[in-house]
Amino acid sequence: MVRGQSNRQIAAELSITPRTVGSHVEHIYTKIGVSTRGAAAMFAMRHGLVEPAADE
Repeated sequence: MVRGQSNRQIAAELSITPRTVGSHVEHIYTKIGVSTRGAAAMFAMRHGLVEPAADE
């Protein structure tokens, strides 16, 4: 999510439905006190939860 994937892309990677991804994303927003993906990304970076993407 923090790397810009859509709910559909995340769902395909995890073999779950996009609706399930959306539910989990909303739960994450509530827990960390944000309301946008950008704010969630900033939270993740500030707390060391995101590693640089591997070169492909």
